Amino acid sequence: MTWVDFLLLLLVAGVCGAIGQAIGGYSRGGCLASIAIGFIGALIGAWLARFLALPELFLFHFGSGSFPIVWSIAGAALFVALIGLSARSARRRI
Repeated sequence: MTWVDFLLLLLVAGVCGAIGQAIGGYSRGGCLASIAIGFIGALIGAWLARFLALPELFLFHFGSGSFPIVWSIAGAALFVALIGLSARSARRRI
């Protein structure tokens, strides 16, 4: 993987994380948080897609790997929604 591939991967993960945060309705942090949420969303979304035997949609190919765009956004939205629910319930207890 070259530096250009790595930077493109970070950019795509950041955009997917930001879209997931917008769908999930809870956004904390900035660009680095969006990138992290994009990667975590890709892990969760790809796992759910394999578990439910769903097809790979809109793959971003870089170097020798690929990044699942749709499943990253879906996984990021799910992850952000869970974070939002846990943060709201923590505020209620205080």
